[in-house]
Amino acid sequence: MAKKEHVSETPATGFLRKHAVSFTEHPYAYEEHGGTAVSARALGVPEHDVVKTLVMQDEAARPLIVLMHGDCKVSTKNLARAIGCKSVEPCKPEVAQRHSGYLVGGTSPFGTRKAMPVYVEESILGLEKIYINGGRRGYLVGIAPGVLTDVLGAKPVQCALAD
Repeated sequence: MAKKEHVSETPATGFLRKHAVSFTEHPYAYEEHGGTAVSARALGVPEHDVVKTLVMQDEAARPLIVLMHGDCKVSTKNLARAIGCKSVEPCKPEVAQRHSGYLVGGTSPFGTRKAMPVYVEESILGLEKIYINGGRRGYLVGIAPGVLTDVLGAKPVQCALAD
């Protein structure tokens, strides 16, 4: 039997364990700027099932998290409209890192340094299983999408643009 590579605990996996969420661990070779295409290929799953965690901010610089299919972009205009803001834009990497406590490329919506509202592209909730960052570059966890709404309180929105 192959020995399963144990990945050290991250704030994200600690959060999942604390909330009794079952998850599978999926380490892969991280590539700088490789994005979800690299992780999906490494895991042998559709990029649509890999969910990226984006730290954005509204017009008052209040941070928020958007969870999006790996093969889609966020329509910031539709997102702002959906959440009742004037505008939404991605945070600069160093700002995102300050809010989340994670390195960009390793951002997880679980166990963030700062509590932020979480929004999830509605169609993600219809998937059977999703792969989302586990709190480190090159490390995804597989979970049921319902965890996003049940445990994180993520609000479903429609803001996907095909990539």
